[in-house]
Amino acid sequence: MLCSSTKALLLRCRNLRAPLASSSTASALPFPIPFSPSVAEQTLLSSSLPPPGPPIKPPPFGCRSFVSRDRRSSRAMASQSSKGSIYDFTVKDARGNDVDLGSYKGKVLLIVNVASQCGLTNSNYTELSQVYEKYKNQGLEILAFPCNQFGAQEPGTNEQIVEFACTRFKAEYPIFDKVDVNGENADPVYKFLKSSKGGLFGDNIKWNFSKFLIDKEGNVVDRYAPTTSPLSIEKDIKKLLGVA
Repeated sequence: MLCSSTKALLLRCRNLRAPLASSSTASALPFPIPFSPSVAEQTLLSSSLPPPGPPIKPPPFGCRSFVSRDRRSSRAMASQSSKGSIYDFTVKDARGNDVDLGSYKGKVLLIVNVASQCGLTNSNYTELSQVYEKYKNQGLEILAFPCNQFGAQEPGTNEQIVEFACTRFKAEYPIFDKVDVNGENADPVYKFLKSSKGGLFGDNIKWNFSKFLIDKEGNVVDRYAPTTSPLSIEKDIKKLLGVA
């Protein structure tokens, strides 16, 4: 309970504040006018305050928990982005088996997201087979990744996709498991490809039959639009292969 002198002091403070609060000057201010007590008033107020209690403990799930969680998340993201080359990844083939892309070390790779019902299907599949037939014995590999994200033009199963490509276009190069190439569920290989070589209008893959050219050290050296024909990049492939 406050003593009579303390009550008098508080009453004085209220009386001092009242005219200020009612004045037009005070109401125009965006903050309250501070009150500065005298030394005697400070001593009196301090003597009426309760003694300080024990220090407040932080909650069990406070900032430290979130910071450590953020650090773990950052480490995970750094681990994903620390992939140095295409050889650091493992993918699934059309039968669901793991394929270590490190097995392609020393090869020049052309990576393509394919679709069976696209307007670009006939020309790209035909020319991909022609390029592969011409350079497969000189160190070229074509890696085809079916994707259904563009106009739902690759709706079939892996088995149907492989049968279509091999029967109609005589595709002898490997065709892998169907993947997403954009969005949160994009395959890690495509996240790596896009971060290594952005497109003209952003990193995202624009349509079926976008192409990435990889050198013998696993580095992404070029990216081509869906409308760029495989035969038109033959000179770039030959340069990486070191053939005339």
